[in-house]
Amino acid sequence: MSALGRHVLAEFYGCPREILNDVKRIERTMVDAALEAGAEIREVAFHKFSPQGVSGVVVISESHLAIHTWPELGYAAVDVFTCGEKVDPWVSCNYLKDHFAAEHLEAQEIKRGIFGHEVSVRAANF
Repeated sequence: MSALGRHVLAEFYGCPREILNDVKRIERTMVDAALEAGAEIREVAFHKFSPQGVSGVVVISESHLAIHTWPELGYAAVDVFTCGEKVDPWVSCNYLKDHFAAEHLEAQEIKRGIFGHEVSVRAANF
């Protein structure tokens, strides 16, 4: 393994407001995205803001998935950080794109924990 972990920073655009403002739906979708990628869930914490927006984190044995939504803009910022070789963060990102009904996803992958090597970044635009 050339890196300890893979960290995908994802931006979801054009999502329906009702999806991004539903804390229970966001929580269930984030947990399911982690499970879809083969992650092991440890803890889950989500919060609904007033008048709108959701923030939350799914702590997994392999690291975490985190989200903050702006329903009024149809936008969600998501981090999917996985360590080891078992869990592919892109599986979670693609799952989230589908289940958030996003019109557009921009994402980049950053390798974490590279010792003695140049840092590499993989950018994606869907």
